[in-house]
Amino acid sequence: MRSNNNEHWFYTYLLPGFVFQSLIIAGGYATGRELVEFFLKLGPLTGLVAMLVTTLIWSAVAAVSFELARITLSYDYRAFFKVLLGRAWFLYEIAYFALILLALSVIAAAGESMMESSFGVPRAMSTTIIMGATGLLTFYGTHLIEKFLSYWSFLLYGVYIVFMAWGVSLFGGEIAAQFSQSSLEPGWFKGGVAYAGYNLSVIPAILFCIVHINKRKQALASGAIAGVIGIVPGLLFYIVMVGMYPAIIDASVPASEILTAYGSRGFEILFQIVIFGTFIETGSGLLHSLNERVFHTAKERGRELPEYVRPILAVSVLVFAVFASSELGIVALIAKGYGILTWVFVIVFVIPVLTVGLARIISAYRSERVTTQE
Repeated sequence: MRSNNNEHWFYTYLLPGFVFQSLIIAGGYATGRELVEFFLKLGPLTGLVAMLVTTLIWSAVAAVSFELARITLSYDYRAFFKVLLGRAWFLYEIAYFALILLALSVIAAAGESMMESSFGVPRAMSTTIIMGATGLLTFYGTHLIEKFLSYWSFLLYGVYIVFMAWGVSLFGGEIAAQFSQSSLEPGWFKGGVAYAGYNLSVIPAILFCIVHINKRKQALASGAIAGVIGIVPGLLFYIVMVGMYPAIIDASVPASEILTAYGSRGFEILFQIVIFGTFIETGSGLLHSLNERVFHTAKERGRELPEYVRPILAVSVLVFAVFASSELGIVALIAKGYGILTWVFVIVFVIPVLTVGLARIISAYRSERVTTQE
């Protein structure tokens, strides 16, 4: 009984956060470059405060989204946005599909580059590994994806904790000095909001894992926890980078600079393997949400799609993204693409969920109170 209770507690309060973290890391702070761009460039202390702003926004939006999905039984993004935007629900899908193509093109390119430079693995083989793992995970559906994303997140947390401990042992004096000499400068709020918006787009994509939530307090607590789970690995990474500030600002891949300073080929290999796994995590999570949308729509229309459609759809989209990244130059446009999409998602998701969505939740709460009193 205790084991079942513990498992239920994990699936209710922690799993959504681990899935959220899994979807943002490969396109977020896996290399450390994004942490430099959005936070460390502001200064050590200012960047730290900006990370707090990001966490609060992530937690607030996740909490409202989870509760809205719970009370409306909207466990895929299409159903969720029909509730939130009505007939304009398709606006999110257009932006989300563009996000999938951008994210997958980056994941494929980064995975190929990393495996070739670190282990001498041919680029085609790296892409094949990503495709094969993604196809396998999507074939077995929600249960296996939840397991993989949560277990790999535990491994990632362990590696990042070692990463930070090692960094503190080497640069502890520099880290303390940088924080003590740093002052809070303007830009902390803007930086925090920008990075939060950069990643919030994936929250509707993780609604498949909140079916375990059946109470308001569970939804709100799970959402609040998700923001914290999502930021902690980035915070551990950030603390180490402060020890190499300001030189680390100019590093194209800060993680490589830090691993070189550690001087351990064994840990470098482990770190790279874990990061490669996050590419599979992010790709599988994004494509699984697309699968859930297709399968739920088919069920609404009275059709049951065979399970083999899942890997076919997932791998087809991944192949298209890889082709687009190499033939159309999408990777070269990634900075502009993400910048534009950030504001699109703020308009079609963040603002509506914190206004219309919150109003819907308050209305449902009032109705429950009236029913209880009667």
